Amino acid sequence: MIATAPRSVIDERATALTRARYQRLSSIYDLMEGMAEGRYRPWREKLWALVNGKRILEIGVGTGKNMPYWPRAARMTAIDLTPGMLEIARRRAQELGLTSELRLGDAQALDFPDASFDTAVATFVFCSVPDPVLGLSELNRVVKPGGQVLLLEHMRSAHRVLGAIMDFVNPAVVRLMGANINRRTVANVWASGLEVERVEDLWLGGIFKLIVAKAGE
Repeated sequence: MIATAPRSVIDERATALTRARYQRLSSIYDLMEGMAEGRYRPWREKLWALVNGKRILEIGVGTGKNMPYWPRAARMTAIDLTPGMLEIARRRAQELGLTSELRLGDAQALDFPDASFDTAVATFVFCSVPDPVLGLSELNRVVKPGGQVLLLEHMRSAHRVLGAIMDFVNPAVVRLMGANINRRTVANVWASGLEVERVEDLWLGGIFKLIVAKAGE
């Protein structure tokens, strides 16, 4: 039996708004992030080199930017909230000759049974999930006990002044880009029931981090 999060706890309006924002941006998303992607690629490669197991879930596959780093021996499943993004990801998978299950899905209510995956991966996703703790709790549910959850995320600066500035400009950034720049993602991971094993600061004084966690035993 599939145990998904109760719909009553999901903010459907916020989720629909997030989907609409990324649907609007889907056709130009890769172009928008072209310059930043040069910085992100080594981080993506580093993250995916940590993946263990045969059944792997990617949350928020977007346009498929992680696909070149997917482990070829694994059975890959990937979801995204937005049809436009998923359409591009499907084309990219075909170009790369990848066999995978790509489907629409909401990180806040994953349509998978408990303990379905050895590892779950997300890159720059939990900045835009309306309820990040709920989404991370779903990863805790669908990953096998003791299995990996690997995250590459940007978040609020710990610097007092810069953090306050990020709080101030965040509403405008969300309306324009869809992503929150002031999430406290490490704290959200702990709050979800996942166990944080390692956090690595990557850039800009820890605004960009690699997070290694595991599902509850």
